[in-house]
Amino acid sequence: MRETHRPRETAGDSGSGLPQHRSGRALGHDAGASCSGTPHRSDGRPPHTPRGARRPGPAGHPGTPPPVPGWPASLFLGVLLTLFALITWQVTADGPLVRLDERVGESLFQRGPAALTQLFSDLGGVPVALPVLVCAMAYALWRGARRLPVYAALTMAAVPALVIPLKVATARQGPLTEAVNYYPSGHTATAAVAYGASALLLLAADRPAWPRAWMPPAAALLLTAATGVGLVLHGYHWPLDVLASWCLGPVLLAPLWWVSRRQRRREEPPATR
Repeated sequence: MRETHRPRETAGDSGSGLPQHRSGRALGHDAGASCSGTPHRSDGRPPHTPRGARRPGPAGHPGTPPPVPGWPASLFLGVLLTLFALITWQVTADGPLVRLDERVGESLFQRGPAALTQLFSDLGGVPVALPVLVCAMAYALWRGARRLPVYAALTMAAVPALVIPLKVATARQGPLTEAVNYYPSGHTATAAVAYGASALLLLAADRPAWPRAWMPPAAALLLTAATGVGLVLHGYHWPLDVLASWCLGPVLLAPLWWVSRRQRRREEPPATR
C-alpha cells in the first residue's frame, strides 16, 4: 500500500509545495476562477455565449435597451411644439409678437441680390424639393429599404394636409401684397420635410457612407435655412411664417426618424451594438 502522510501546509508555506493534481478539473481553470473573477476561463475573456458577449445594459442587466426616443429628443420636440403653438396664438390674436415681426420683416425685405434670394426661395418649391425626395426614395429602394420610402412619402403628404388648413384658419396677410393665407410658410415646410426625409433615407440605405454620416443632415439643414432666408429677404414671407415652419418640420420628420433608427439598429451586427 502506498499511503504516505502529506505534510500539513501552513499559511507561510502554502505556495512553496508542488501543485497537486485534482481529477476532473484543469489547473488553468482554477487559476482563472480565482484571479479573473470569471469562472472556468483562464484568460479572463468573456465566455462564448450570447449573454456573455453582450454589453451590460442599465443597472447591470445584460443586453442593450430597445431603440426608443430618449428624453433629449422628446424635450426638443416638445420645445418646438410649444414655440409653434405660441407663434400661432400670436398670429391669430394679432399679439405684440406679430407687430414686432412686422417691424423686423420690413427692415429685411428687398435686402441682398434679388436673383440669389429668388434662387433660395425656389429651393422650397415642389418642382425643386420633390424631385430630390423622389431620387432619395428610389435610391433607398435600390439599396433594399422597402418600408422607409413609404414612410417618407406619407411624411411629405402630411405637409399640405397640415399647412393648408392652418393657412386658411389664420388668414394672415402677406408682406408687400393684399393677399392672405401666408402663415405658416409652405415653401419652408416643404424644404424641411423633403430635404430632411432625403437625409434620413440616405443614412438608412447607404452603409458605406457612415464615416461621412454628418453630410446629409448638414445639407438638409443648409438647404432648409437658405429657403427660409430667401423667402424673408425677397419679401415673400414674414419671419414668423418661416420660423413656425422651421419648428413644424422636425415634428413631422420625427416618426420617419424613429422608424429609420429602428431599422438601422436591426441591421447592425451584434458586435457593433
